[in-house]
Amino acid sequence: MSKNIFLNRRSFVKYSLQLAAGFGLSGPMTSYAALFKQPLTFYHTHTGEQLKLKYSLDGWKSSTLNKLNYFLRDFRTGDVHPIDPLLLDILYGIRAKTGSRGIIEIISGYRSPKTNKMLQAKSGGVAGKSLHLKGQALDVRMTDLKTGKLRDVAVSLARGGVGYYAKSDFVHIDTGRFRTW
Repeated sequence: MSKNIFLNRRSFVKYSLQLAAGFGLSGPMTSYAALFKQPLTFYHTHTGEQLKLKYSLDGWKSSTLNKLNYFLRDFRTGDVHPIDPLLLDILYGIRAKTGSRGIIEIISGYRSPKTNKMLQAKSGGVAGKSLHLKGQALDVRMTDLKTGKLRDVAVSLARGGVGYYAKSDFVHIDTGRFRTW
């Protein structure tokens, strides 16, 4: 068996699984390819910066992930950290289930240890081993979804942790084990 056949077979399996997952998330009327043609548009509530990301069927390009890492940096310290691209897949899953095309408002992305300690001192609700420290968590809103609906859909995906902060009007999503609060 030649290497090219193996790689082609591997690619076929990879894309077939992605396609099957897309139909499972989006229902029969929305194609997976059409879903991923829609860019994710972000607005950072603390910096005022905006970012638009397009998905490629080849996966997330390193240049795209570098832009995302910078955009989701610790806005208090300027520290940049790699962000788990599975967070983007969760956001696409939420969009697929809701039909949302709204702007994703970022309240918090990566958090440096210094920032996390400062926030812990101010509030008992900040975890000492927060997944924000590993680039595996986002605190978000979506401009065309109520945060209660955003929470419900994120929970239905069961793809990581989901926290609901109704008073502060945001939802925490992460790529850790499935749990809710």
